[in-house]
Amino acid sequence: MKHKSIITADDHPLLLKGLNDFLIEKRYNIVGSGSNGREAYNLITKLKPDIAILDIQMPFMSGLEIAKKCKTNGINTKIVLITIHKEKELYNKAQELNIFGYILKEFAIEEIENCIETVSEGKPYFSQKIKDMLNTNSADDEALNVLTPSEKKILKLIARDKTNKEIASLLFISYRTVEKHRSNIINKLKLEPKTNSLLSWAKEHHDKLQ
Repeated sequence: MKHKSIITADDHPLLLKGLNDFLIEKRYNIVGSGSNGREAYNLITKLKPDIAILDIQMPFMSGLEIAKKCKTNGINTKIVLITIHKEKELYNKAQELNIFGYILKEFAIEEIENCIETVSEGKPYFSQKIKDMLNTNSADDEALNVLTPSEKKILKLIARDKTNKEIASLLFISYRTVEKHRSNIINKLKLEPKTNSLLSWAKEHHDKLQ
């Protein structure tokens, strides 16, 4: 499948060079390279490559916008997006636009060959690593949904390193009530009842507690 024509685009010169050097070394057929979204789209319309490997965020046009234009204009180039973003919305958007490949930048070099081979056979390649991350995030979101507003408030304060005594004082509740809430949260989140397990979880997910 290495005879398939490929264009690449990324607005970070070093990352683009690294990707191109790697693919050329592996004997892939790189027919063009762009440093922004507009250049990438022009290369696609001019060269009609089999595959376009694009950074998701670039000046002038994002990888998603390019995919949308290709779909609208009936261009059959298979789009592969490389991204640092792990948001579920972007992932879902990529699937809606019939994007063929979606991989994380941090794992690009180890996954790109497998991705190209899969896409070359007309099959989509969505990185298992990002699927695993999204599944973990979904499980965490569901866990947070089972907490009461009071429990979430306590979890927020735990994330800020507040002690039980400080939490009791800030929320005008008794020390005993804070302890009971902590115990309930640990049970609901299915955490191991060891020291600092709740603190670690709260710090790791503090952005979702805002």
